[in-house]
Amino acid sequence: MEKKAIESLVMMTELVLPNDTNNFGNLMGGRLMYWMDIAAALSAMKHSGSPVVTASVDNISFENPIKIGNVVHIEAKVSRVFNSSMEVHMKVWGEDAIHQYKYKSNEAYYTFVALDPNSKPKPVNKLIPETEEEIKLFEGALRRRQLRLILGGKMKAQDAEELKALFIENE
Repeated sequence: MEKKAIESLVMMTELVLPNDTNNFGNLMGGRLMYWMDIAAALSAMKHSGSPVVTASVDNISFENPIKIGNVVHIEAKVSRVFNSSMEVHMKVWGEDAIHQYKYKSNEAYYTFVALDPNSKPKPVNKLIPETEEEIKLFEGALRRRQLRLILGGKMKAQDAEELKALFIENE
């Protein structure tokens, strides 16, 4: 079975309260990562129709802090499916609702594995990317996956064909 990427879309909104912040009045990174994990898991569950577990979290760089009293918007959508794993792309914005402006906080990729009733990995529905952005994310996902596997010690760098293509000229 195949499913469109848009069918996995999850929009999550949170208000930054005092217990979510550090001494500078900024949202703590760990709290944001917790919310992102929930949004990404919901997206992966929508796509796979099964329970999922987090397999990896890519580099998260924070572009702008989100202040106490601001709103956090997290958009999560499956960007590619492999066998039992799914890459979920997330965009995060902060919003100052009083002054009426939004700003980008960060983007990230989380990987989830779908589980069968015995808590073993199970195959996942194929993904159909439709928009220009979905296609771009889909096409780049194999390179990101190979990099994750190399960094996790599960693939040798010389076996990463997609990554080699970026650095080695064809003869």
